[in-house]
Amino acid sequence: MATAAQPSLRFHQNSAFFPRNPRLFRKSQLRPPPGFSPARIRASSALALDPGPSIKSQETSNADLFACPICYELLIRKGPSGFNLPAIYRSGFKCRKCNKSYSSKNIYLDLTVTSGTKEYNEFQPAGTELFRSPLVSFVYERGWRQNFNSRGFPGPVEEFNMAQEYFKPAEGGVLVDVSCGSGLFSRKFAKSEAYSRVVALDFSENMLRQCYDFIKSDETILSSNLALVRADVSRLPFSSGSIDAVHAGAALHCWPSPSNAVAEINRILRSGGIFVGTTFLRVSSSTPALLRPFRQRITRDYNYLTEEEIEDLCTSCGLVNYTKKVQQSFIMFSAQKP
Repeated sequence: MATAAQPSLRFHQNSAFFPRNPRLFRKSQLRPPPGFSPARIRASSALALDPGPSIKSQETSNADLFACPICYELLIRKGPSGFNLPAIYRSGFKCRKCNKSYSSKNIYLDLTVTSGTKEYNEFQPAGTELFRSPLVSFVYERGWRQNFNSRGFPGPVEEFNMAQEYFKPAEGGVLVDVSCGSGLFSRKFAKSEAYSRVVALDFSENMLRQCYDFIKSDETILSSNLALVRADVSRLPFSSGSIDAVHAGAALHCWPSPSNAVAEINRILRSGGIFVGTTFLRVSSSTPALLRPFRQRITRDYNYLTEEEIEDLCTSCGLVNYTKKVQQSFIMFSAQKP
């Protein structure tokens, strides 16, 4: 099997960055560097994949999972077979219906609507640019995420175990980790071997590069059935009813339109598929009445919802069997496609 060379990492910032109320927008318009040259903006990584002798033949086939984000037609794949980082990196994808082509950018497959554009760049609100920063992407798993414990998050290990309990009916199927960030949970899902395929999906190019930086040090994950995909949560590149499980860790409050995102998640889930998410609550049942107006004010610029609003959002988008676990401002919820 072809292996990936070690990317170089250059970090030009010395200070850590730990916000009290992190705005975790997962959207970015950062353009990747041309060719395969190392990115040199603050913290960055560059990838050089050795073609290797084991991947010789090029074949064309249906990509039986990835779909065009424009028309949702299944993509045609040209390249080596296999669902892993080296194979997907060396493959090209094309939509038979709208004729748009998609390819890997460094170490992730770009399946956004704007993939391939050279001059066009959509305007994004200032807050959504937070996670395009190589610095923020670098520190996310190196201190930022640990800050969530003060808000009731039980920690990645416990959160993963809780999610796995919800996902038991989806074992053996395809799991998509949307807004995966640096791949904190994507790697755990892939390493568990409980799923036939795992897709680590995020809009931020730099988060996906950081995800690979963590993956490359573990050969068992690098060669596992794991793909890195850049995509918009409101335009997911999968055909309807094709996914068994969707995970969104600390993500719902980051989405510009949670209703559009949950509706998209419902669209791609198979009948019986499971959606599990965690997020910050604006207020919870344990929030003292005197503090509620204060909490409402300090979270007015965030998509923080209440327990009732999250349940209403899921059920109004057609999901059933809603359940939740709440601790302080942390909520883990689960819902199912009928």
